[in-house]
Amino acid sequence: MQYSEDHRWSKDVYASARCAGALLALLLLIDCGSGTLTWWRGTLWTALALLLFGVLCPARVRAGDGWLTSRRLLRTRRVRTDLLVSVRRLDGISPRLLLRDAFGDRLEIDPQVFVANPDLWLRVDRGARKAAAAGTLTCGSTALSRLGEQVERENALGVFKASGLE
Repeated sequence: MQYSEDHRWSKDVYASARCAGALLALLLLIDCGSGTLTWWRGTLWTALALLLFGVLCPARVRAGDGWLTSRRLLRTRRVRTDLLVSVRRLDGISPRLLLRDAFGDRLEIDPQVFVANPDLWLRVDRGARKAAAAGTLTCGSTALSRLGEQVERENALGVFKASGLE
């Protein structure tokens, strides 16, 4: 099975683990230094560090011909990109893209994942074009075209920087 995935995922997981490990080490060091470290406090600090890791751990995003998945620690979400019904951009502190397919499945994803991984974007765009041609994509063509322009712009800037033509 041929698919594309987020190339930054492993680095982001490692950074999440480092943050959680640093918090755990700091809490244990402070507690040990003050002489109040017990087994239950150590367990509490470990649980707190694991909770932080769970919050910071990024979703693993993969796309293939006609599908897109986002897998977190406890849940996997999947949409059929060739059967998309709507795409909405949710603005806020962290912009998100909400995709819904004809089966009622929905997936929320950070648009920066597509900007950083153009091969992932191409698979999603190909599926969305099929949905638009079939008439199932009724809402969100503008959001997809704007995201496509952003991906193309970032790729062009990357090419210019790599060739020294900034």
